[in-house]
Amino acid sequence: MAIMPDHVHLVIRKHKDQAEVMIDQLQKWTREHLAVSGLRLQGHPAWTRGGYKVFLDSPDDIWRTIRYVEQNPVKQKMPIQHWDFITTYDNWPFHKDR
Repeated sequence: MAIMPDHVHLVIRKHKDQAEVMIDQLQKWTREHLAVSGLRLQGHPAWTRGGYKVFLDSPDDIWRTIRYVEQNPVKQKMPIQHWDFITTYDNWPFHKDR
């Protein structure tokens, strides 16, 4: 994950929920959190509607995208971001034993 001044990047593994549902829930939760914390006025738009999603079909695509996301802050002269709640990608669902 990379949190930028005007957008965020997330790489989310396959999930039971559709991408659109996850994007909507993320936007709703962060919008509410920003309002409660006083960083945005209640009702002030924090997101454009929807989001941009890409489905990745191979470990190479996923690793390339992870590198892109990790380097995004660096390209904007921001420090590399590390998040304790991020799980390192383990090639799921493309494990060799499956």
